[in-house]
Amino acid sequence: MTIPKDNTQLENARRLRREMTPHERKLWYLFLHKYPVKIYKQRIIGRFIVDFYCASARLVIELDGSQHYEPQGLAYDAERSQFLMSLGLEILRFSNRDIDRDFRGVCTQIDLIIRKRLQDPLSHLR
Repeated sequence: MTIPKDNTQLENARRLRREMTPHERKLWYLFLHKYPVKIYKQRIIGRFIVDFYCASARLVIELDGSQHYEPQGLAYDAERSQFLMSLGLEILRFSNRDIDRDFRGVCTQIDLIIRKRLQDPLSHLR
């Protein structure tokens, strides 16, 4: 399945790549950008921009700051998650606190999920 892309979001995605949060920056530079499978940062999927995306594993990785736990943020995340899952994508969510308190555990979990999804050719159907 082809992943749709809303090109009106290009400038916003570029800005978000330049202005990553400290937690996004830490995960990107200390783990994801060196990962042996290509992972994109601030990737446009439909009308949404996801923090990180591994196309070969059809995996979205999101880091949630405090705004994601407010009513408006929860509603937006639910809508976005429903759309992403309708495309056969899996979503891994971590809080900024997870990055601060258990960075190694976050990296291990990402690695395990990517490996599992790459080994399972039907993972996109779940």
